[in-house]
Amino acid sequence: MTLQQLEYIIAVDVHRNFIKAADSCYITQPTLSMQIQKLEEELGVKIFDRSKLPVVPTSTGQGILEHARRVLHARNELNRFIEDQKGKISGQLRIGIIPTLAPYLLPIFVPAFIKKYPDIKLIIHELMTELIVSYLKDEKIDAGILVTPLSEPGITEHVLFYEELMVFTSKKNRAYEKQYILPRDIDTSKLWLLEEGHCFRSQILSICELQQQSKEHSGLEYEAGSLETLKRMVEISDGVTIVPELVTLQMPKSQQQLIRHFKKPVPVREVSLAVHRDFLKEKLVKALRDEILLAVPEQLKKKPSPNVIPIG
Repeated sequence: MTLQQLEYIIAVDVHRNFIKAADSCYITQPTLSMQIQKLEEELGVKIFDRSKLPVVPTSTGQGILEHARRVLHARNELNRFIEDQKGKISGQLRIGIIPTLAPYLLPIFVPAFIKKYPDIKLIIHELMTELIVSYLKDEKIDAGILVTPLSEPGITEHVLFYEELMVFTSKKNRAYEKQYILPRDIDTSKLWLLEEGHCFRSQILSICELQQQSKEHSGLEYEAGSLETLKRMVEISDGVTIVPELVTLQMPKSQQQLIRHFKKPVPVREVSLAVHRDFLKEKLVKALRDEILLAVPEQLKKKPSPNVIPIG
């Protein structure tokens, strides 16, 4: 029995598919199957029921997987102890980050982080919130940068900063004529939204306190996959959307003129670094958190208004 074989059976349990599990372990499917078969022969039991799709563990296999996770957890603790004794910050850090943060947050901290910590390998995945939570629990990533609060069992949230949410309006929209905006001032029939699955979509609908009305009268119904696309659609129509503060900091002056603030209490979103409760790479995560806080503009780190918008 080897630690590598234990990693392979956990990968199959996570993906419930031998091909996907092999891909996640960066080996071929025949190699993974052969190693698992050798382990089963050594133990004299079947770990997986291969007759079912997706693949599922047998009743005995479930117990073996629980022990395997404990063994690998202990291995990781030993590695952490050794690194702590060396006083060196190194290793691999797998991060998931939501799409409405990635283009605006990564460029301001990643270059400095890589330069400061050359022995840490960053692996970054752009993922929806639901996948980040799932990947954290399955140990497919080490940390997530996303909007909170999640109130998710087993997930620990470390708040990083708060972003004010602002209105981005076409010059043709009535919101452009106002200095400050109330949610009721937004014509939801002209409100541009991200597609389903983005937590920021639900936050926008929460601010506007109702579901989007039909756009049939405009001859166009479109939901964007990115905030940049939303901005462009607003500019070429008489539409309006809502954007987080980080987006506005990188806008050219021509677009900044289209920004309007909400009247108080100003809506904000809470951005956090999330880890699983059994997380072992505390030093790496602390280094990541510290570098993000160094890079984020000071106004985002101030105490927020009481109006933190929920994500669900």
